[in-house]
Amino acid sequence: MKKSILFFSLFLLLGSGLSFGQTLYRTSVGEVSFFSKTPALDIEALNKKAGAILNSGTRDLAIQMKITDFQFPNKLMQEHFNENYLESERYPTAKFAGKITEDVDLSKPGTYPVTAAGNLTIHGVTKPVTVKGVIVATATEMKVTFAFTVRTEDYKIEVPTLVFNKIAEVIEVSGKLNLVK
Repeated sequence: MKKSILFFSLFLLLGSGLSFGQTLYRTSVGEVSFFSKTPALDIEALNKKAGAILNSGTRDLAIQMKITDFQFPNKLMQEHFNENYLESERYPTAKFAGKITEDVDLSKPGTYPVTAAGNLTIHGVTKPVTVKGVIVATATEMKVTFAFTVRTEDYKIEVPTLVFNKIAEVIEVSGKLNLVK
């Protein structure tokens, strides 16, 4: 049911104004990971349940995921992440809504270096972001890879002084989306 609501919301976001030559590509099993590196500790987590929709005609892109779907190698890290830092009960999702800025014809097979500009919402805070990536387009799918960084203070993610040296101020985020018609 939650996936249906997610896709309906994303469809409304991207589907308005749909006309000839515009195709929606989607996934509900996109991968988004993050990595925090400090001299004291490396922290990484992977979410394999990110939902995404790309409109090939308008180049609109939306990605949304549940914060609790991030998996950590250590259950205690996962618990602290959800309860203390991202407060996933209060802020259950992270999302990006934006547009590919280059004037590329995604209906033609090829490899396209792209930039997406839009709004990223994490921890209840929405900020404009620019994300670099690559799209490999075929007749039936779009493979999207991307990477960017997030500053914890920009999204009001508070890190207690006791563990400040174990969590990076800038977190590396990357993703892989295999979107199909």
